[in-house]
Amino acid sequence: MTAAVEIDHLTVQFGLFTAVKDVSLQIRQGEFFSFLGPSGCGKTTILRAISGFQDPTQGVIRIGGQDMSGIGPNQRPTALIFQNLALFPLMTVSENIGYGLRVRGVPKADRDRKVDELLNLIALSDQGHKKIEELSGGQKQRVAIARALAVEPKVLLLDEPLSALDLKLRQHMRNELRAIQRRVGVTFIYITHDQGEALTMSDRIAVMNRGKIEQVGNGRDVYEHPQTSFVASFVGENNGFTGTITKISGHQAEIETSVGRLVGLNKKSLPVGTKATLFIRPEAMQFGAQGENNLSGTAADAAYEGMTTHLTMKAHDGSSIVATLTGAPAREFPSQGSSVSFAFATRDALILPA
Repeated sequence: MTAAVEIDHLTVQFGLFTAVKDVSLQIRQGEFFSFLGPSGCGKTTILRAISGFQDPTQGVIRIGGQDMSGIGPNQRPTALIFQNLALFPLMTVSENIGYGLRVRGVPKADRDRKVDELLNLIALSDQGHKKIEELSGGQKQRVAIARALAVEPKVLLLDEPLSALDLKLRQHMRNELRAIQRRVGVTFIYITHDQGEALTMSDRIAVMNRGKIEQVGNGRDVYEHPQTSFVASFVGENNGFTGTITKISGHQAEIETSVGRLVGLNKKSLPVGTKATLFIRPEAMQFGAQGENNLSGTAADAAYEGMTTHLTMKAHDGSSIVATLTGAPAREFPSQGSSVSFAFATRDALILPA
């Protein structure tokens, strides 16, 4: 699969502050690619550099194999959807979608035909006459996507476009966005700090931290096989136990922590004496059982969410440890302050440099 976008040793500085540090990456043609990270990690700066709104301090960006140096935003084969959508309130839905075509001098008959096609694509074929203020939040999102697709970009750039929506609508729009992307086959580059959005929609994800990419992979890779402590702690929930490696046995290591000795997988081949953190997902915890690794303490909280319950235990060192249990009624859990125990299998725990 050919590269739609190549980022070659990109660095972006603002005075003494370096927002993006020597990032190199290839995004494939037709891929739904997400940059995931906390605020200030540099993901939006990368998007602005791809779109032409931000010049690189160093490095090159290529789109379709062409160096974009010196090429302005309106000359690039990209379209950008902002957080606030930037729709024109005094125009109808159809006029908004066709705006870019009108600016480019496309004849009205051709413009109307393209607008009708896009209204069908976003399932708003009977809404073209409406004003923007008459639409719901989700409908506005779809109009913004249709307006961007009207000019037939090679790459569609989306800067946290769902952040202003409520949870239910945001979850619905994830599916809508992914379905539209698959239908049109355009490369989508998506910026988000929401792990759920990135995991459910993306072909691949770049997890960013402090201007650098920590890991690139599909959702399963970054969730189940994090390569750094930052990825392990940022993507999804995780219990982390920091200590010193005291023993190596094949692909496993024993680590001395404030809650006792624990054993996990040592995929980084860390030696004895290394300061490291053992990570174990809450859903991998067993409640009230004995296993290869055992933890004890007192019940602090049971957060019931229907199919799942998040049980928090206060360990003897004062730290909080969470187990996520599926299908268990809240009444089965002990009262606050009661003695409880968790256990987990060595194969489910991962040891990474602290």
